[in-house]
Amino acid sequence: MASKPSIPKGTRDFSPIEVSKRNYIIGIMRSHFEKFGYQPIETPSFENSETLMGKYGEEGDRLIFKILNSGDYLDKVSLDELQTINYKQLTGKISEKALRYDLTVPFARYVVQHQNEIEFPFKRYQIQPVWRADRPQKGRFREFYQCDADVVGSTSLWQEVELVQLYDAVFTSLGLEGVTIKINNRKILSGIAEVIGASDKLIDFTVALDKLDKIGEEGVKKEMIEKGISEVALQKVQTLFNFTGSIDEKLEKLEVLLSNSDEGKKGIEELKFICENVTKLGLQNAVLDLDVTLARGLNYYTGAIFEVAAPQTVSMGSIGGGGRYDDLTGIFDSKNKMSGVGISFGLDRIYLVLEELNLFPKTVVTSVKVLFLNYGEKEAFEALQAISKLRKLDVKVDLYPDNAKVDKQFKYAERRAIPYVVKEIVDGIFTLKNIVFGDQKMVSFEELVSELE
Repeated sequence: MASKPSIPKGTRDFSPIEVSKRNYIIGIMRSHFEKFGYQPIETPSFENSETLMGKYGEEGDRLIFKILNSGDYLDKVSLDELQTINYKQLTGKISEKALRYDLTVPFARYVVQHQNEIEFPFKRYQIQPVWRADRPQKGRFREFYQCDADVVGSTSLWQEVELVQLYDAVFTSLGLEGVTIKINNRKILSGIAEVIGASDKLIDFTVALDKLDKIGEEGVKKEMIEKGISEVALQKVQTLFNFTGSIDEKLEKLEVLLSNSDEGKKGIEELKFICENVTKLGLQNAVLDLDVTLARGLNYYTGAIFEVAAPQTVSMGSIGGGGRYDDLTGIFDSKNKMSGVGISFGLDRIYLVLEELNLFPKTVVTSVKVLFLNYGEKEAFEALQAISKLRKLDVKVDLYPDNAKVDKQFKYAERRAIPYVVKEIVDGIFTLKNIVFGDQKMVSFEELVSELE
């Protein structure tokens, strides 16, 4: 007996209703991306391994899905190499391609590869799936969509200001209130590492600090000590673990803490510019907050970093994030480094939040507006003549394909949540039944169109 088919853990099938809801979110995002001047691009689902590896840190590299070479993928591997069980060395010989981990590194590759065709500064948005070999849990999948907006070729901090506004505009249109846009700056983190004498441990320091909300203060300290950061150094930054107050108050505390770090002071200046101008311009619903523990584990951020927290009424991790990467294109073209900044929307998590808060409009899942019943070839042909006219008027309409029992056709309409049924057509008059409320009327074609609109 054949086993029941299944799908890999961390992946999902999407029903027509789920796809409609997802398209609703994407439609709002796309609309705002284009209002803000971003242009769409797409890149392949998989890249050469050398394009991706080494760009996300050791932790990120482990989560990249590798693709086995086609044909005899062990052809280049000797028996001695197989017996050494050196997986890193072996992987490079049996896998030359990998599924993309995010959209930012492929975007950097795209910019370098097409730089002679691009007008800079280049503002692009991209909505495509990515893959990570992560442990599946609520809101965390192995295959999921990212929705990115990036600007490359400009160092202006007005881009960061606009990206905060873009986040606010999208979440406002989605009806999502209580969203917090957290902001920090990698220069501040570098400055902190400098003043505690741990500049050589910057990556270890930031990766551990970024886990504060997950493993708590003691967990972060334990991880830092394990990575070689001294307890004396940790005492110097004890204030970071209880960093409260308004944005201005937090900036004042940072000015004291980083008074001896030029790098740290540069980060403070950048944060001041962004926060002050966002405040002056105003936000519709989102709240901007300075979070000095925000590090984001990706190595390529060099300036402002963002993370978006869902409303506190739902149990969900971040639903967006991003930042400034001054030298990302330099990893592909060391002679032509271009500054960039971008943000990403976590489509799947946003979907779950909207679902939990019941924020999807009812019209999102309305597919067909009216179903014509089928009584045979003659009646079906007449129905299709009317259906063709309705479709040209952008009315979503369908014909039941078979000459089945009327009850069966009605049940089909009910199960698909189709609100109207045309029972019959006699001398150009349509018998229209509203199966939601049960009322029925005789209408002309013009009246039918008016009723359906």
